[in-house]
Amino acid sequence: MTDTWLKDERFEAMVAYIGKDDPIVPKETPKKDAPKKMSKNALKKAAKNKGKKKEKPKWGDGSKNKEKQKAAAKAKSAVVVPPPPKTPKGQKKDMSAPMNEAYYPSHVEEGWQSWWEESGFYKPPEPSTVAPDASKFTMVIPPPNVTGSLHLGHALTAAVEDTLTRWHRMRGDVTLYVPGTDHAGIATQSVVEKMLMKESGVTRHELGRDAFIKKVWEWKEEYGGKITRQLRSLGSSVDWSRERFTMDELCSKAVVEAFNRFHEDGLLYRQRRMGNWSCALKSAISDIEVDYIELEGRTFLNVPNHKGNPKDPKGRYEFGTLTEFAYPIIDGKTEDEKIIVATTRLETMLGDTAVAVHPEDPRYKHLHGKFVLHPFTDRKIPIICDSELVDMEFGTGAVKITPAHDPNDYQCGMRHKLEFITVLTEDGAMADNCGQFAGMMRYDARIAVEEALEKDGLYVGKKPNKMRLGLCSRSKDVLEPMITPQWYVNCSGMAKRSVDAVKNGELKIIPEEHEKTWFYWLENIQDWCVSRQLWWGHQIPAWFATTVEEGGSISKNDMDNNDRWIVARNEEEALVKAAEKLQTDPSNIKIERDEDVLDTWFSSGLFPFSVMGWPDNTADLKAFYPTSLLETGLDILFFWVARMVMMGLQLTDTLPFHTVYLHAMVRDKEGRKMSKSLGNVIDPLEVINGCTLESLLSKLDAGNLDPKEVAKAKKDQSTDFPDGIPQCGSDALRFGLLAYTVQGRDVNLDIKRVVGYRQFCNKLWNATRFALQFVSDFKPTQTLLTDLISSGKCATRDRFMISKLAQTCNVVNDMLTNYKFGDAQSTMYAFWIDDLCSLYLELIKPVVYDTSEANYDARWAAQATLWLALESGLRLLHPMMPYVTEELWQRLPGRGTLGDAEKPSIMLMPYPDFSSIPDCIDEKADASMAVTKQIIDACRSLRSSYNIANKTLTKFYIKIANGAPEEAAIAQTSDIQTLGKAETVFVNVSDVPKSVGIVVIDDQTTVCMDLAGMIDFKAEITKLQKSLKKMLPALESLEKKINADGYEAGTTAEFRAKNAEKLEGLQKKKVDIETAIENFNNLAAMEKN
Repeated sequence: MTDTWLKDERFEAMVAYIGKDDPIVPKETPKKDAPKKMSKNALKKAAKNKGKKKEKPKWGDGSKNKEKQKAAAKAKSAVVVPPPPKTPKGQKKDMSAPMNEAYYPSHVEEGWQSWWEESGFYKPPEPSTVAPDASKFTMVIPPPNVTGSLHLGHALTAAVEDTLTRWHRMRGDVTLYVPGTDHAGIATQSVVEKMLMKESGVTRHELGRDAFIKKVWEWKEEYGGKITRQLRSLGSSVDWSRERFTMDELCSKAVVEAFNRFHEDGLLYRQRRMGNWSCALKSAISDIEVDYIELEGRTFLNVPNHKGNPKDPKGRYEFGTLTEFAYPIIDGKTEDEKIIVATTRLETMLGDTAVAVHPEDPRYKHLHGKFVLHPFTDRKIPIICDSELVDMEFGTGAVKITPAHDPNDYQCGMRHKLEFITVLTEDGAMADNCGQFAGMMRYDARIAVEEALEKDGLYVGKKPNKMRLGLCSRSKDVLEPMITPQWYVNCSGMAKRSVDAVKNGELKIIPEEHEKTWFYWLENIQDWCVSRQLWWGHQIPAWFATTVEEGGSISKNDMDNNDRWIVARNEEEALVKAAEKLQTDPSNIKIERDEDVLDTWFSSGLFPFSVMGWPDNTADLKAFYPTSLLETGLDILFFWVARMVMMGLQLTDTLPFHTVYLHAMVRDKEGRKMSKSLGNVIDPLEVINGCTLESLLSKLDAGNLDPKEVAKAKKDQSTDFPDGIPQCGSDALRFGLLAYTVQGRDVNLDIKRVVGYRQFCNKLWNATRFALQFVSDFKPTQTLLTDLISSGKCATRDRFMISKLAQTCNVVNDMLTNYKFGDAQSTMYAFWIDDLCSLYLELIKPVVYDTSEANYDARWAAQATLWLALESGLRLLHPMMPYVTEELWQRLPGRGTLGDAEKPSIMLMPYPDFSSIPDCIDEKADASMAVTKQIIDACRSLRSSYNIANKTLTKFYIKIANGAPEEAAIAQTSDIQTLGKAETVFVNVSDVPKSVGIVVIDDQTTVCMDLAGMIDFKAEITKLQKSLKKMLPALESLEKKINADGYEAGTTAEFRAKNAEKLEGLQKKKVDIETAIENFNNLAAMEKN
């Protein structure tokens, strides 16, 4: 065994997988460019990232040595990764070629996706063959918007969902994962409008509705295709034959049917109400499309569609102030009596229809029932009493009421039956009823009204005011509360059923902490405004009916004519219904379809069953609905998830899924939401394929970002990726993203950490490549595991490896069952790196190399154990890392010889599960290996402490408690010898030399290393004395500083704490060196004797 170590020429190959410097771009000639040899111990430390922050690999990180950085970057750019061999589309990759010496993601991942798809591996069985009681896993993808490409937040969603899908498929479940994209009404229309303005300088109104819709469809075809390419690159095992788009024929049919059924059930109606209005988009918008900013006081902001504030150098408008002005009282106590009110939106005073005071406020009791005069319209405005709205202690205790432009005033206006005067047009200009201010944009009017009030002596003053301002997430315009006619759905009954489903356990939300959000939203739900004033989307299936004789005399916006809106499934049906409604012949009817479109969430809410063919009772609907799981981000729990549940219960009388898993929000490393508007979005393909810094920056130039945001984003990316992003592959990206998943927490994603997981892929590749040498002459069988366990040929190390494999598989299955992806990922990582690569592969090296007849059984047991560990370990990893595991699994010996149980692809093989296999978990072997590893660590510690060269073998003496510990040490003496680099290992012998180094592990175990003839004690003492002499001045200087007069009074607590910590470290170092010198002196004296 000792000779094997000394003569082995493949030692470097064996340890290579542990952590040779992993080049950012793999080199074509790895042997020529290989780094200097490292000691075995150093290589092992590198593998475990000892001495550095494990999870933050860096490159080009702005260190002081600029010249070295430039040289390294130049060297990297000069190396070209050889192009991957092309596999014909749909064909299986040729596995006969030798493995590459280096791990190239593009080589490994090429070809597999096409073969998986063409082979139909992603498709479930024909729906008609799926038994009702079959174990099924069905999931729909949260359809990404077609407004661009996926970012890393979407990649995390894809990684989680595909991990679950592949896991369930391997567990034997009937599995269907449905892909699709969302038309994203406001988002898509906004992006295309910006593109038109940037490229052609035209608005959608100048282009016309039909031509604009055509442009949007072109955009959809371009970017919808990019999204599918990204999903394919990520390895998502979706059934592409069932791909859906929320505006395709199937989904559109479901939308029309749902709208009609809601109307037939009395849940859908049209009414004038107040809601969020985007003047830039000229549309109502939903709450999810509102971004709120907190203003601490006076703040200047840019506003779209305004000429610019002439009083601000940058043309910005003022917000965050409370302006006070006076209304003259008609028939007051005195001729000039006034009442002072305050507002944050001065321009809305043009729509005031009351001034409210508290009925118990003594200051204003004499004004009850009186009126004030509007200074610009001569309108008489009543003074009303309202205890619900008015706080006597706030401001002047008098509140201006603008019912048409403020939610609280709206309710007040309803209570007091006030006049509702709309003073804004749909684009944010002042309406014709605003006198001298008519036609001004609203914030220009704000300035003009203030000036006019000042001129009339009614302006009182202005002060900073902390406030919350709502912005349109798409246009960044300040939102206005506006009363407009819209279509609404009464959600109260659906919401109650959705609440009850969670409370009675029919619907499970994970993590459970989000149930309170669910209850809050649904127990306080308002009717849902489902109409949008857009061109892109599902046009509302409602027609306004008039007779030929009436011509254009009947207004569709007059609520008195609301009953003339006909909801129908098509124009023909609408015509028949209108004729019946107006009691005339269909030939005398004129119908005009509502130009508005439906809220995007309406079609998205139908997605789990519309993709299955609802409202038709299709084979897919019968076989695969309801689905099993809805996985998405926690930020859309109410806006999408709740609506799917409500609509599913109302329209199918069934929950659309039984479990909701919410992953954390993905933010950038600074905690900001990943957003195209911030320029912090990284395309997954840029990590998978790699990209240059130039391409990252050019992407920002090509977008629709504000120039200031472009400049900031460029600075950030240049700092983070001075040399671009290296090619990492999909496996590394998926594995790295899953490492971040901790239930219930936001993810501050540092892409450089994700890139670091490419090193794990490299280790996996090199470890398997090396291990294949060990099993090149091995022939596995279908019953290998049971044969091995019952053979009686296993050494402790073999039994430990099988036990560890079984435990790992059981733990991972449990973690995936409970959606603990980060824990499952780290468990698999530890199994491969710590148990299989760092430990077992090294332990069996001398066993496998010994091909003697006497060693036949031990060698077979080691080979069988290794093959099982590799094969099961790859299947274990496959759901998270599909490409590299398929590539390596296909290369294992025995492929094609294992009978009917062997599938053509790893993705169709059973997922490892040892829970029902007896005798796999061996507690005795686990305990023995735990003792052995402690002893090996002590041996290595002694060698390191005394600077023993790697090539020098040493003698170890182990003093250990009788019983199981002693039995373990004796049984695994050869393993201790292998990994401890020992010439011989003695257990509990009485004759232990005096010249030994000692490590006490615990009260049961002590390890001694014979130092006789190993060390030049005099030289070691000289080195230590030099070290001591070098560090003493620093220690003495610090002690002098700390003991000086006035130190306590003249320094901060933080400064003193740092010095105390530094002093403690120096004192310990001094003691350690002095102890080592004393130890060497004693050993030198013993050697002389």
